[in-house]
Amino acid sequence: MAKKSWIERNKKKAATAARYAELRAKLKAEGDYVGLTMLPRNASPIRSVNRCLVTGRRHGFLRRFNLSRIQFRELASQGLIPGVTKSSW
Repeated sequence: MAKKSWIERNKKKAATAARYAELRAKLKAEGDYVGLTMLPRNASPIRSVNRCLVTGRRHGFLRRFNLSRIQFRELASQGLIPGVTKSSW
């Protein structure tokens, strides 16, 4: 499980990016790169990190399911993820 502070920090970054999204789009359309540099660093959506919904783990993240590889394997083995079956041939 990731530290709560890391998870909360990521949420704060996402909220900041959402707050400045309209202004960033306007500045980019105008080509005002000096104005973009004046915005807070966390206003860029790139700074937020994909994290597992269950554990908060950032490495081994599967975008399609919003889970880490470990949680995906556990939930898929239990049959809790619809449409996912263990392969056999």
